[in-house]
Amino acid sequence: MPTSHAAVQQFIRLAGERAWAKRLSELEGLTRGAGLSARALQQRHAAELLVQRIRTRGAATSGPERAIAALLAELVATAATLPAQGRERLRDRLDTALSGEGTLIALLHLAATARTHRAQGFAVAWSGLAENAPHDLLLERDGRAMEVACDIASAEEGRWVHRGDWFALVDRLNPDLQAWLAAHPGRYLLKMTLPEGLAGPAALPELHRRVMAMLRHEEGASTDQAVVLKLDPLVLAAAADQAALAEGLRAQFGHEAHLAVTQPPQGAAGSLFVMAARAGRENEVAVAIARRFTPMTQRLSGRLPGILSVLIEDTDRTEWHALRDRLEIEGAARQFLTGAEARKVVCVQCLSRLELFGQGAPGAAPEGRLRFRNPRHPAAKDAALAPAILSTM
Repeated sequence: MPTSHAAVQQFIRLAGERAWAKRLSELEGLTRGAGLSARALQQRHAAELLVQRIRTRGAATSGPERAIAALLAELVATAATLPAQGRERLRDRLDTALSGEGTLIALLHLAATARTHRAQGFAVAWSGLAENAPHDLLLERDGRAMEVACDIASAEEGRWVHRGDWFALVDRLNPDLQAWLAAHPGRYLLKMTLPEGLAGPAALPELHRRVMAMLRHEEGASTDQAVVLKLDPLVLAAAADQAALAEGLRAQFGHEAHLAVTQPPQGAAGSLFVMAARAGRENEVAVAIARRFTPMTQRLSGRLPGILSVLIEDTDRTEWHALRDRLEIEGAARQFLTGAEARKVVCVQCLSRLELFGQGAPGAAPEGRLRFRNPRHPAAKDAALAPAILSTM
């Protein structure tokens, strides 16, 4: 296996030096700044930024960097085995991943799925790239075979308050909040309830106006059909640093709340303005993820047992743990497996970036992904397939 730096160099040659340099230049512009939106873009494009960090430093120095380098080595090794048309398909996918809103995550998920199943003793063929098959991978072990379809699902699809819109609202409010806080030193908590949620930029100017009007008029509350605002003193004990403060706020408001902390650039020490926002109903992240399963089954032939492998994007460690601990992912997957649309599916697999970048890290799912076997499938008890399909929960 090549060193991490060699794997990165080989991958960039595969993607194209010019295309990579152009993408890095774009990302430097997009992620510049200290606002939440810029930080969110840094997280979205973490894979590309980690690749460049390995290239610059000459070696992987962290767990996520080593994980990325191993997956890049998998992609480079696969490219060498593909026929000419397969290599063109891979380059097309790389071009898409390195332009517009694309990321490397889908290709890294595919590489991680192949690598995981090879470690379980399966021979892995990249039939989607090599043969333009509807499914992505073909697994074989002890004379048995399975098809694997991979896809990405965004947790945003199940949120009533979209994180991207929340970040944009906070960035819009922050300069005015800093000025207000400098003139009104203290510790404040603004609770914001959005009965119909927040999805799209159209509502942001009015929400901005409403918050600042309430503060200027020194009102403790403001209510209409779109938003309920309530300003209270912040009674949470002072925290030593931002990480401890965030942990305390998360414990108080739960994993579904959107949180933001504003401090004056200069002024009274200890002044804080915390915003905590929620929708008027519970999120349905697991339900939204399960909606991806049915269209994925259309990529399976039905002649062989099928696996659906879904990487869940736009979720953080806290939310991912909550979805697992509350069995929401399991419940949605098992509900899907009871329906007729799951007749081709022997197993559903789910993972997040935590497993993709840090398999074996604290809090990551066992074996790098969650697995839910379909007990109704004829191949459910096939011993040759067991390593890939036995439920992890």
